[in-house]
Amino acid sequence: MAGMATHVITGAGSGIGAAVARRLHERGDEIYLHARDAGRAKELAAEFPGARTLVGDLADPDRLSWAFSHQTLPDRIDSLLHIAGVVDLGKVGELTPKAWRNQLNVNLIAPAELTRHFLPQLRLAQGHVVFVNSGSGLNAHAGWSAYGASKHGLKGLADALREEEHGNGVRVTSVYPGRTASAMQAKVHHQEGKEYDPERWIDPESIATTILMALDLPRDAEVNDLTVRPGR
Repeated sequence: MAGMATHVITGAGSGIGAAVARRLHERGDEIYLHARDAGRAKELAAEFPGARTLVGDLADPDRLSWAFSHQTLPDRIDSLLHIAGVVDLGKVGELTPKAWRNQLNVNLIAPAELTRHFLPQLRLAQGHVVFVNSGSGLNAHAGWSAYGASKHGLKGLADALREEEHGNGVRVTSVYPGRTASAMQAKVHHQEGKEYDPERWIDPESIATTILMALDLPRDAEVNDLTVRPGR
């Protein structure tokens, strides 16, 4: 991307999202960081001086469009990075509709709605949409049904979007990280009743490196699907 690019990032508060935001911020790109409320937006703005924020609750996708209509949005967007996600483990025999709905809203419907909302700006810039998916988006194991279903759905969203927007010059990439050392991973281990050792999992910086590689690839190529596994 020549010149200063503009990126909209969800999930910049921790893990992979924070690593990606930091790298883009350090190289002087303009970043719009999504936050669920004004308090969180303030924290992110303090963490990334000069960054803009966008406020809206991903758990309530129906209200996102309304929320954004009251805020200043970029005229053109070089990349929309869907990195936010929630996980709530449980067996099919135990998970409630509420647990299903929350994961589907945050992990699938909100990214679809954000993409719909920002497509005009992405088309203008011939931009890039990146979905940080999960190994569970390709293969869901016991206890991971709702999360895996939301991430399988995210793959379907990305694949259809890629075909729909190819003629408009919009690139679409899905990244499928294996287990990554993050707050989310600590929660998963707690739910699994396992000891959490971040050293065993992928450093978020390594995933950030793969995302930047996809963004910075020359226009003659597009990374479609990228699976990243722990090397240890």
